[in-house]
Amino acid sequence: MPVTAEALSNNDVQPTDAELMQADGRRVSEADYWAYYYEFRGARYEWNNGRLEEKRLSDNLTFWIFNWLCALLAEFLKVHPIAQYTGLDHGFRLALPDRVVIRKPDLGLVCSDNLVQLGDLDRSYRGTFDLCIESLSDSDRATRERDEVHKRRDYAQGGVSEYYILHHDPDCLTFLARGSGDDFESIQGSDGIVRSRLLAGFQFRIRDLLGRTPFEALRHDPVYRHFIYPMWQQEEQARQQAEAERDAIRTAAVAKLHALGLEPAQIADALDIDRALVSTILRLR
Repeated sequence: MPVTAEALSNNDVQPTDAELMQADGRRVSEADYWAYYYEFRGARYEWNNGRLEEKRLSDNLTFWIFNWLCALLAEFLKVHPIAQYTGLDHGFRLALPDRVVIRKPDLGLVCSDNLVQLGDLDRSYRGTFDLCIESLSDSDRATRERDEVHKRRDYAQGGVSEYYILHHDPDCLTFLARGSGDDFESIQGSDGIVRSRLLAGFQFRIRDLLGRTPFEALRHDPVYRHFIYPMWQQEEQARQQAEAERDAIRTAAVAKLHALGLEPAQIADALDIDRALVSTILRLR
């Protein structure tokens, strides 16, 4: 596709499919963007102060990492229902000090205390997302710079609270939160853990993100155990407690029968348990 497409000669005429497909860099009005380009499925366009910018694709590995983080976020929000998110290329408009942009984050999250909530039937978001996540498009330098530089500036100036950039290369990962003024600062700790300031308690290790560690292996990890599969943890604790109570009752029964003079084999038969287990209980008393 051309770096800068030619402007259309007549803005009153709906663009053809060919013109819609090859529109990266074209200058169009905001009204025409919403009317013709925003929902066009042949290509994904954002709008930067009058010029179209095509959103390029990431690779599969980056998508799988993105999907793991989305699933982790979903688990967190099940336990702490303090936000909702969308990922259907929903655009939102940012009126910045020097220009207007319309961005389509790969994931946009809205906290419950945001004055503008996501509408069930909306196809765009009329407020400002609290968290934006982008899968880094690195097909060329300009596209990568758009995510790492231009969108970082846009989101910071526009009031987005946190901005994550995902990629399978750890050197390309970025996790930012608003600091002082209109800029972001990193929230990735020296211990390799990202701790959200926006969503208190939402955190994850970089190595788990890159390795897409199964959640079953994380449910006892102190980083995750307060929000990953809490029902499993409660059921497991209940099962462990029931087993402990059963063992205590069995131990007391063995001790009582032994005090009455029964031999281990007789105790095992009476309680219908293994003789070796009886011996072990008596030895540990």
